[in-house]
Amino acid sequence: MENLGIGFELMVVGMSTVFLILLIVIWGGKLLIKTVNRIAPEEEAAPRKGAAASDTVDGNTMAVLQQVVSQITGGKGRVASARKI
Repeated sequence: MENLGIGFELMVVGMSTVFLILLIVIWGGKLLIKTVNRIAPEEEAAPRKGAAASDTVDGNTMAVLQQVVSQITGGKGRVASARKI
């Protein structure tokens, strides 16, 4: 019976230790994320200069797109505009 009490005590101490270590890891991770976001915030992507002219597709590509959409939709669909991404 004495061994059962020692085993139970050891189990409680071990599980408590694991729980506390996991809490420290979670809190440390949250603190690290907050610190990094404060020091180096995410940068906004600057719009490209001259993007409007280079983003449009040429006439041949537009014609192919219109044919494909027409074929897939049975002539009911159409391409209003297309641009490169």
